[in-house]
Amino acid sequence: MDRLVLVSILITMCWAVPQDLSGKMFTFPKESDSEHVRLIPIEETYSSVTVCLRYFTDVKRTYSLFSMATPTATNDFLLFKMANGDMELTVRDVLSTYSGLPDIQNTWIALCGTWDSNTGLSQIWLNGKPSARKLGYSKKRVLNGKPIIILGQEQDSYGGTFDKGQSFIGQLSDVHMWNYVLSTCEIQRFTSNVNFSPGNILNWHSLEFTINGDVVVENKQNSCED
Repeated sequence: MDRLVLVSILITMCWAVPQDLSGKMFTFPKESDSEHVRLIPIEETYSSVTVCLRYFTDVKRTYSLFSMATPTATNDFLLFKMANGDMELTVRDVLSTYSGLPDIQNTWIALCGTWDSNTGLSQIWLNGKPSARKLGYSKKRVLNGKPIIILGQEQDSYGGTFDKGQSFIGQLSDVHMWNYVLSTCEIQRFTSNVNFSPGNILNWHSLEFTINGDVVVENKQNSCED
């Protein structure tokens, strides 16, 4: 029994070591109500948020791209794609819907979502093209509480209750999170993958994560960045 405990501790320690995922991607190969990647942020309170990532899929139904939950808000920061092509950004359970952004499959898409606590405004950027700015969660507030961040599933409870009809199928890469709102120029640099500052909360080049199920870490494909 002591040996099993030791092995468990060693595995946990390995998982906790930050990894450089430059040139890598998470592949989610099938519809599932369990398989996901859990990311480990370095802070628990955010006065503003930017999340940027790249994704590749042929899925046309709804799916979750980034799900952060806290004990008091299941959808503390959620990036969600609708079947009609609309993108949703939910901040502390306040939903904003964005229409008219590029809706294409089978190519890499650069996505950024922002929430500014100074104004309460949220915004989506898709392939460098901005949405309208919309009033989301109240201004002058913070997001607090121990966060659980999940890729590949939407959390309907804190850390779980996944729906396979909302699971992501495809590839995710270059996931970064900042505790401030990136400028237009910074978002354009992320989109172009040229000289952008990595996330200070989640950094793809030094990422702590755990994998549940058949999610695969592999080299990026179908991209000039290979």
